[in-house]
Amino acid sequence: MREIGARAVADAVARLFVEANTLLGEDVVSTFKACLGTETSPNGRDVLDQLLENAELSRATGVPLCQDTGLAVVFLEVGQDLHITGGDFREAVHEGVRAGCSEGYLRASVVSPPVGRRVNTGDNTPAIIHTTIVPGDRLRIIVAPKGGGSENMSALRMLRPADGIDGVKRFVIETVEKAGPNPCPPVVVGVGIGGTFELCALLAKKALLRHLGRPHSDPDFAALEGALLEAVNRLGTGPAGLGGTVTALAVHVETHPCHIASLPVAVNINCHSHRHREALL
Repeated sequence: MREIGARAVADAVARLFVEANTLLGEDVVSTFKACLGTETSPNGRDVLDQLLENAELSRATGVPLCQDTGLAVVFLEVGQDLHITGGDFREAVHEGVRAGCSEGYLRASVVSPPVGRRVNTGDNTPAIIHTTIVPGDRLRIIVAPKGGGSENMSALRMLRPADGIDGVKRFVIETVEKAGPNPCPPVVVGVGIGGTFELCALLAKKALLRHLGRPHSDPDFAALEGALLEAVNRLGTGPAGLGGTVTALAVHVETHPCHIASLPVAVNINCHSHRHREALL
């Protein structure tokens, strides 16, 4: 049985929370550059240029990519042969978020309770934690700060099986069109199909973690991703909602088997500050 101290977990989460807010992934940067060659709108190209400059400045100065440094969503893949010592595992994650918020001068964006007084907790805790038990003795931590503007544009619908693939397409395109400029395009669109009411939403959020430019492993769903991206980019919303041909950088689909009477579909949208960082302990 391998052991990892809770302190190491907290330190890793703190570092990842700051890095996610200041170091935009190379897959996103390269996609911005590629989109400069396909964007037909002068305003759209200007926005993409500014996003590239913003990413460079954030990397050079340590100033966050966006003033909304996000609610900390943390995915944990815990090896079944791993033992966390020296403290409460979940509290270690919260402590890491708390420390990262302070050390990185990140905006505190969590209020409790969610209705009523809505008092800011002051340190971005509690985090949203999703834990999966996996084979092995390692711990994979993925920190994905989620901004409010893009999260607010997400949606879930319980379709009928008879709606089929065309119904899925209509719902995804309708959701992105309705979102308009609110989620700060160009966006990344995560789509969860199947499972249950709660699982399809989680699938949609997990879909956002995939490397941009990496299609679904199933050719049929890879084709669906391509068709949805093409349809979304025909909406004309464009970068920053100023019009253009690049409304989305990617559409990622994740699926799970579902009940014979159900077809749950969720859409989770990420803004152009497509932030996530990971570590393996």
